[in-house]
Amino acid sequence: MYISRQIEAQLSYLSEHFPAVVVSGARQIGKTTLIRHLTAGNDMVTYVTLDHPRLRELAKTDPELFLQQYQAPIVIDEIQYAPELLPYIKIQIDEDRKPGQFFLTGSQMFRLMKDVSESLAGRAGILSLYGLSRAEILQTAEVPFLPENKLFIKSDETLSSVFDKIIRGSMPQMIIDPELTAEAFYSEYLQTYLERDIRDLLEIRNETKFLQFLSCAAARTGQELNLSDIGKDVGIDRKTAESWLSLLVTSGLVYLLHPYSGNTIKRIVKRPKLYFMDTGLACYLSMWNNARALENSAMAGSMFETYVITEILKQYANKGLDLRSRFAYYRDNNGKEIDLLILENNKVYPIEIKKNADPGRGALRNFSVLDSLSEEKGSGAVICLASFAYPLDRMNTVIPIGML
Repeated sequence: MYISRQIEAQLSYLSEHFPAVVVSGARQIGKTTLIRHLTAGNDMVTYVTLDHPRLRELAKTDPELFLQQYQAPIVIDEIQYAPELLPYIKIQIDEDRKPGQFFLTGSQMFRLMKDVSESLAGRAGILSLYGLSRAEILQTAEVPFLPENKLFIKSDETLSSVFDKIIRGSMPQMIIDPELTAEAFYSEYLQTYLERDIRDLLEIRNETKFLQFLSCAAARTGQELNLSDIGKDVGIDRKTAESWLSLLVTSGLVYLLHPYSGNTIKRIVKRPKLYFMDTGLACYLSMWNNARALENSAMAGSMFETYVITEILKQYANKGLDLRSRFAYYRDNNGKEIDLLILENNKVYPIEIKKNADPGRGALRNFSVLDSLSEEKGSGAVICLASFAYPLDRMNTVIPIGML
């Protein structure tokens, strides 16, 4: 069963304008399925995966021979295992800049992006793929969220229905197979992640401690990152904690939301907030296996916030938009906080996230801190469990989570 992905249009567009297209993302997120679906009508396209040890060895030791044997147009899966191929791909592209020759996938994003930027600058279109968005699961239209560009779809979400989605996550296999348990899927997922990504990137001498680190990080999703506290809980030093966190980011499992750094607001808080991009994995790692127990727990608010933030991030990524400069959060030493700021078209849009159905005007109380910005303050939103959208005042709207 193939679930149509919102990113398909952007992938097709890039393949018509660039000789190479790179799709990065976590394991089992659907990168290969997406590209093979796109190229299914072209019998000339060859598919090769560098997960295969012999093919990987050939690509690393004799990349020129590899590309002679497997000629373009070609899909090369897990290209990060053989960065030695990239200079030779560059040579072939420079000889023939025909679009759509190379489709490259990788599950170690920042390492891959570094290699690609050094070898294929100006020759490759780059996309990041995440788990299935709400629109993809429901097979409805999707636009990147802004309070002033609302896409009104049916909103019948309840607290229980949202937490049912949170605990299953957004991995395609978990959506396609409703009988598959989170325990069965994520235990295998973590084993694959450790064997194929972590051991390749870094020598982890104590696998148990790394899994403890993963669990401690998952239990802090939606919170400010405090690596010293995590390190103490796991029994590792800060340098090790920083290294292991970089692996989670590199693998596409974690997103770090940085504090706002506008010129006219002193940045009081310097720590980013940590979000697991798949709530199902975060739930599994933090030992939540029952949606009703989770929705009534102390962790419910941060999981709900994680779900909303990652849904918005996916919408922008699915349109091929850069996530790095568009999103921030605000918190100062007076306790004022805004969950999310979207920076678009020289405007700052404040977003508050509430796990209730009737947030009231009090949810807007911190939006005034943005009045002194050099950027124009855009309309704001309170995303919550309301059943319909309604204005709180002239600039701000309550938006049901079902309308994301």
